[in-house]
Amino acid sequence: MRISAKRLLPLLAAAGLAAFAAASASAQETFTLRFNHVLAPSEPFHAGFQNWAKRVEERTKGGLKIEVFHSAQLGVEEDIIEQIRQGANVGQNTDSARLGNYVPSIAVMNGPYFVDTLEDVWKLSDSPSLKKWQEELATQHGLKVVCFDWVQGFRHFFTNKPIRTPQDLAGLRIRTPPAPIWQESIRALGAAPTAMAFGEMYPGLQQQAIDGVELVYANIPGGRFYEVLKYANETKHIMLINFEVVSAQWFDALPAEYRTALVEECKAAGRETSQKIAETADSIKADLQKRGMQVVSDVDLAAFKKAGDAAYEKLGITDAKNAVQAELGKK
Repeated sequence: MRISAKRLLPLLAAAGLAAFAAASASAQETFTLRFNHVLAPSEPFHAGFQNWAKRVEERTKGGLKIEVFHSAQLGVEEDIIEQIRQGANVGQNTDSARLGNYVPSIAVMNGPYFVDTLEDVWKLSDSPSLKKWQEELATQHGLKVVCFDWVQGFRHFFTNKPIRTPQDLAGLRIRTPPAPIWQESIRALGAAPTAMAFGEMYPGLQQQAIDGVELVYANIPGGRFYEVLKYANETKHIMLINFEVVSAQWFDALPAEYRTALVEECKAAGRETSQKIAETADSIKADLQKRGMQVVSDVDLAAFKKAGDAAYEKLGITDAKNAVQAELGKK
């Protein structure tokens, strides 16, 4: 059947408009995640997050972009988490201590002497208990855990007096994040926990509002804490596992291939960054010693480990701890 030019032109025009509209809709199908963390731009995690962002953007051909904000530029952690719960396109580097405010059992991952190695952390991805708690976070609290493969290493006490036993911490006000497992862990280990935002620690030490902090080695140069603290006491009381969290509502609205890219690249970049941090801990420690900080390595770890059990008991999560460690083959 032949179509006259008079009838053909409108049809072609309509088809062109439809194609243009489809192309425009496709071009507009882009997503942006504004990702916040509290660490300095000089810290390994910042470079790691930028690497994650680059990989995701390349893999999705620009369809999903991650904008990384350091030094809590978007706000304090607790406020960002509440924005995430409301469905905002923001993400946060956080920990299970804060997530334990919503699902108490998951806080075990930031408890004293919970895991010993990076390999233990990688195995946690297969833990039935962890899968259950993450599902609860997403469905009941709007918090989607993208991955938790970002490990900053062991936390130690940094003070102006040497610490070798829990008794040496008596009377010392040690800064902790404002979450129950942090507070109870530091109290169980012998100190007086003092909640304080990350960015307030340096002036807090200068003004003697606190007597010390408990951090990983990589935090010390970026925060210049060697200027106000003398001793690095290697208690290794917590292996700091970090969680990358976004809105469950926002995540579920992404195309399936974008969700996969976000998760897989998070895991890959996290494990690479964690390994680099582990490999550079000794060089950071040596640099701090050159700057005048003294390292106390003859710590009574057995005494600290025994003391740390009280934190799990106080919060009623001893059974949760034992369940996960059994899944890891540690019980």
